Amino acid sequence: MNNIEIDKKAPEIVGIDQFGNEIKLSDYLGKKLIIFFYPKDNTPGCTAQACNLRDNYSILQKAGFEIIGISIDSEASHQKFSDKHSLPFPLLPDTEKKIVNDYGVWGEKKFMGRTFLGTKRTTFVIDENGNIEKIFDKVKTKAHAEQILESYK
Repeated sequence: MNNIEIDKKAPEIVGIDQFGNEIKLSDYLGKKLIIFFYPKDNTPGCTAQACNLRDNYSILQKAGFEIIGISIDSEASHQKFSDKHSLPFPLLPDTEKKIVNDYGVWGEKKFMGRTFLGTKRTTFVIDENGNIEKIFDKVKTKAHAEQILESYK
C-alpha cells in the first residue's frame, strides 16, 4: 500500500459528497474518522457494509467516530445509493481515482477466475491528529462496525 502505514500522516482528501458538501480530511481533526473504501454502489457486499455502518452509526458516533465512504462511482450514483439505503454519512466520488491511488487501494483484483483493476475493500481509521491509526484489509461487510469497535477493546 503506497507508503500508507500506521502512525503516518493520512493523505489529504478533498471532495464533494452526495449532498453537495465539500469534505476535507482536515475538517475531521480532533475526531476519529473511519474512511471506508468500497468497490461499487448497490452491490451486495458494499450494500451490506454501508448498511451495517448506518445501523451502528449512533453507536460509532458515541464512541467518537465519524465516517466517510469512498468509491470511484459518480456523485449521482452515490446520491441514489445513499437515498435508497438512508445513509447518514458522506460518500465521496473518486472518479479520477486520485484518492484510491493516494491510499493504495486501487489495484489488481481477482474474482471468479477473472483478473481486473478495482478498488480493494479497505478501511482506515484516522486518529484525532490526522494519522493512520488502524487499517482493515479483511473487512467483515455484515459486521464491520463491530469489527472496528472490537479492535478498540
